Amino acid sequence: MKRLTYILTLTLVLVACSSRRGYFSFEGRLLNLNQGEFYVYSPDGLFEGFDTIKVEGGRFTFETPCKESGTIMIVFPNFSEQPIFAEPGKSVTIKGDASHLKEIVIEGTKDNKMMNGFRQQIAKASPPEVMKYAEQFIRNNPKSPVSIYILRKYFIAPDNNGTATNDKKTEELVNLVYKEQPKNGQVARMSRYVSAMKNGAPGARLPQFTAQDINGKNVSDANLRGKVSVVLAWANWDYESRNLRDRLSRLQGEYGNRLAVMTVSLDASRQTCKNALRNDSTAAINVCDQLMFESPLIRQFALDRVSSNVLYNAQGRIVERNLKPNEIESRIKTLLN
Repeated sequence: MKRLTYILTLTLVLVACSSRRGYFSFEGRLLNLNQGEFYVYSPDGLFEGFDTIKVEGGRFTFETPCKESGTIMIVFPNFSEQPIFAEPGKSVTIKGDASHLKEIVIEGTKDNKMMNGFRQQIAKASPPEVMKYAEQFIRNNPKSPVSIYILRKYFIAPDNNGTATNDKKTEELVNLVYKEQPKNGQVARMSRYVSAMKNGAPGARLPQFTAQDINGKNVSDANLRGKVSVVLAWANWDYESRNLRDRLSRLQGEYGNRLAVMTVSLDASRQTCKNALRNDSTAAINVCDQLMFESPLIRQFALDRVSSNVLYNAQGRIVERNLKPNEIESRIKTLLN
């Protein structure tokens, strides 16, 4: 009888922590949120595009095919994001309060448990302490996918000013994680990005490049030279980058030949990009080589993520990187006026 009880208990535990074979799923409940919707996307290509999660009575569920481990980002209504670390055949539960999203708890796998610990550690820490804890976590766990997320968020593209940290510590941490995860595409891109940033800091020159736009027309650095110009990485499935692209298109239409805009689509399909731009009648240059983060333009301009952008003055020198949507208009108008 005891053996039967043990088997039944073990079975229930395994079922509770498992999803369908070849899938990953999560379910959650948030207090102080009755109805609404979230967006989800995968920065490392676990699935393409973005999806919508409906919230009913504070509860929500999501399932996706999953053949290998990856990261899923939940985008909440206030546009804050939280990572979920997915594994094939696993499921996790999410608990928290919609008014305190930074204190959310995700249970079900080792990686998500590690992220919970880090989240709790920095909950009341000062910005310098957060950076200290982030560095410590990465050094202690270079093989963990959680370290990749922390490395990107706090060292490659920190939220405090929207610009990448370009120093020896960042390079050292990237190399540490890359040594332990040499086959991880995200880490490889970060390594290339940090290397490119050495020649892509403010004041650096516009690089030479050639490409074809979505209509097959040849474009090059000559299309940008002598003008205030912006290069933007965007994707049809990312709200912030679409918003930024739309703002740039309006500005390009307003300033005409004085402003050059080139967008590099990270969509896997050129047709998807064309469909998204079918109503764009501006002179903006739109490139989609279907290579996503492996695009030569992404490497040449050191664009590390969706919404990454570079602003050049008319002399072809970098002014700023990774401007937010509410910042880019004022910067461009200052340069042009």
